[in-house]
Amino acid sequence: MIKKLAITLACAWASLTFADSPSEVLRASMVDKNQATLDRIEQDDVQAFCSKPRAERGDLDTMNAVRERAMAGIEHPADGVYLGDWVSGGEIANNGRGLQYSDNPADPNGGNCYACHQLDPREMAYGTLGPSLTNYGARGQSDVVVQYTWTKLWNTHAYNTCSHMPRFGAQGILTEQQLKDVMAYLLDPNSPVNQPMDAAD
Repeated sequence: MIKKLAITLACAWASLTFADSPSEVLRASMVDKNQATLDRIEQDDVQAFCSKPRAERGDLDTMNAVRERAMAGIEHPADGVYLGDWVSGGEIANNGRGLQYSDNPADPNGGNCYACHQLDPREMAYGTLGPSLTNYGARGQSDVVVQYTWTKLWNTHAYNTCSHMPRFGAQGILTEQQLKDVMAYLLDPNSPVNQPMDAAD
């Protein structure tokens, strides 16, 4: 089976030329399946910019223009309330399901936050691509902290032009209520994120 698959893939790649664009190569080797459709390989302006080698991205003004467009697209809660339920937020942060071909599109997406960040200090398995968010709530809940955190979740490119973090709000990965719940998970003093290791003992 593996040998047959390898031969099939080799034949597909052999039919491509060096002149083919990356999207043409992907289109030749992938098919739509349920909600995982090929429109995902079409880059938006941020992805196109950040896919270029650093030396080809242009000057600082070009980078700032990309960042400023991201900042201008931030949508804040219509009711002005930024914090939801931290219990629900923990479930969202620790749920890696959603947007894959095998997922039910009727089910809510997860944030998959634990794949890149440590959150609850008692968590044994977490990613390290992003910084630890343990004790994130120590920053308090000032307007500056709340606005910064919301913006980072909505579209991280507003602060870090070529961040690897998903644009949870801007790309519709999480709903407004889900984002509020994740905010609470990060900032509520009662959240496990903000409890010392010995609090569970």
